[in-house]
Amino acid sequence: MQTIPTHPESRGRNWNWIGVLPFFLFALLFLILPTSYLMVGAFQDAEGGFTFANIRGLLEDNVVSAYWISIKISAASALGGGLLGFLLAWAAVLGKLPAWIRPTLMTFSGVASNFAGVPLAFAFLATLGRVGLVTVLFKKFLGFDLYSTGFSVLSFAGLALTYLYFQIPLMVLIVTPALEGIKREWREACDCLGGTAFQYWRYVALPVLWPSILGAMLLLFANAFGAVATAYALTGSSLNIVPILLFAQIRGDVLHNPNLGYALALGMIVITGISNAGYMWLRSQSERGRT
Repeated sequence: MQTIPTHPESRGRNWNWIGVLPFFLFALLFLILPTSYLMVGAFQDAEGGFTFANIRGLLEDNVVSAYWISIKISAASALGGGLLGFLLAWAAVLGKLPAWIRPTLMTFSGVASNFAGVPLAFAFLATLGRVGLVTVLFKKFLGFDLYSTGFSVLSFAGLALTYLYFQIPLMVLIVTPALEGIKREWREACDCLGGTAFQYWRYVALPVLWPSILGAMLLLFANAFGAVATAYALTGSSLNIVPILLFAQIRGDVLHNPNLGYALALGMIVITGISNAGYMWLRSQSERGRT
């Protein structure tokens, strides 16, 4: 049977790149170009001239305070979400619970990790606001006034608690593959050698899982640090955090300095970039430790 000759150039041409072109186009339009525009704008004045005034503006007291509050909220939600999410994932993967719990938890986590913004803020106001459902039930049936303790859903604690709603499910999704990578033979070997459950987790499981847990918490930190819609919808301008201050600089009627807003955004990019770089490095360490 006669074969049809093929041109050497057609054999070497790889058309598989066409499948990833939409990804690169998306990254260029919505990540690389906006970031480049922010970096340039951070070093420009209102007339477009080069200046370091915007970078020096990051050292002002209100800006430093906004960064510090944002870091504390992000760290609190990352720590709380990381611990609770890890415990939930551990119970679902290794806790010998009924089989239907794990797929149910994973499905809920996939939905809840993306539930944010105005709907989430309204949900917490309707639940833990001054006339929220839980607040009213506590006062009616338990005689406990939640707001008499100084708690407010519009405060630091309220915003951190709100962030936990999507931080915990995100932690479940991130750490579940790491828990699935724990080999049963390791626990059996520990039991055969007379080791206890505490010794197994102290000397075997946690050293393997620690990079994944810490890396996931860094990702949660970056996720909370960049959240703006939920914070703005819940607290408005009553809480001085970086995303709200940035919004005020770019779109506000009184505080209107777009170039300072670009500098604020550049600072956020640096902080979240460091967190994401730490996450990727720890993830590579975790994958290397399991191989």
